[in-house]
Amino acid sequence: MLNGPNLNLLGTREPATYGTATLATLEQDLRQAFPDVAFTFVQSNHEGELIDRLHAAHEEAVSGVVFNPGGYTHTSVALHDAVAAIDPPVVEVHLSNIHAREAFRHTSRVAPACAGQIAGLGPAGYHLAVQYFVGSAKREGGRGAQRA
Repeated sequence: MLNGPNLNLLGTREPATYGTATLATLEQDLRQAFPDVAFTFVQSNHEGELIDRLHAAHEEAVSGVVFNPGGYTHTSVALHDAVAAIDPPVVEVHLSNIHAREAFRHTSRVAPACAGQIAGLGPAGYHLAVQYFVGSAKREGGRGAQRA
């Protein structure tokens, strides 16, 4: 679970847009909803650290990455390239509906390299992305704990 810039401010940053739940609450809810998933939660305001974590997901052979690139969604060719370069599938998630906001937010540079994108469903989007990976592992005959 990889979260980009300003997501450390969830709960206090523009609650009308992003809700009142904190990132810690979101993480706790995911652990409770998916007890068989071995999560690694990372939040960074630094693009290079996000790229390093995507590379680490590749090296650690995780089952998938749920990724909210925050504001880098709309600007970062480097994050697009990092997602395209790794084996684990990546699902891009946004709490708000980026397609219903300012015009500059309508385009994701990251999404074309992702398995899919979920936007506008609040914290439920993260749950749906994890469910996608859990379902994929079951379809592929995976057993035991999944890593996301």
